[in-house]
Amino acid sequence: MSRIGKLPVILPAGVTVEVAADNTVSVKGPLGTLSQKVDSDIKVEVGTHTDAKTQKEFAAVMVSRPTNQPRHRSLHGLYRALINNMVIGVSKGYEIKQELVGVGFKAEVKGNILTMGLGYSHDVAIMLPEEVTATAVTEKKGNPIVTLKSIDKQLVGQVAAKIRSLRKPEPYKGKGIKFVGEVIRRKAGKSASK
Repeated sequence: MSRIGKLPVILPAGVTVEVAADNTVSVKGPLGTLSQKVDSDIKVEVGTHTDAKTQKEFAAVMVSRPTNQPRHRSLHGLYRALINNMVIGVSKGYEIKQELVGVGFKAEVKGNILTMGLGYSHDVAIMLPEEVTATAVTEKKGNPIVTLKSIDKQLVGQVAAKIRSLRKPEPYKGKGIKFVGEVIRRKAGKSASK
């Protein structure tokens, strides 16, 4: 059995899950609704799960597979993880913070357009998807921080990766766009070789 696939997805209060006839899983929560088409071989059931330690019952989603073929085994864990990400997304949401490190680097959000000054001859503008909201904060004597929020983990991660690709952190001075808390492996400059 897949260690991840066999775990139940516990549903928090206010979150409901529906499985359609074509095996599309819809998750509805306080922050919005997400849906995911699941492979026809994988079975998704909504029911109750009893915790072994506390003997309490929880509403839960169980994912099962028909055989132990490598394809079914890989899909089993994948779809359980995707459903779990949707449940967390509609209940808590996802947030990614990025820091712009460099002299004169700036960020500004107007509507769904993120404009950044990254040391190029022109400002770089990115149109964000409707599902992603962004805020840009610049504190005195601090680097600008761009915060991305969404209920869709995959989408917010993709947008963050696109923003980071505009100016990846370089290893000498650490200039560029990095995730908050990310450690950049630094290299010594020329003077260290003597």
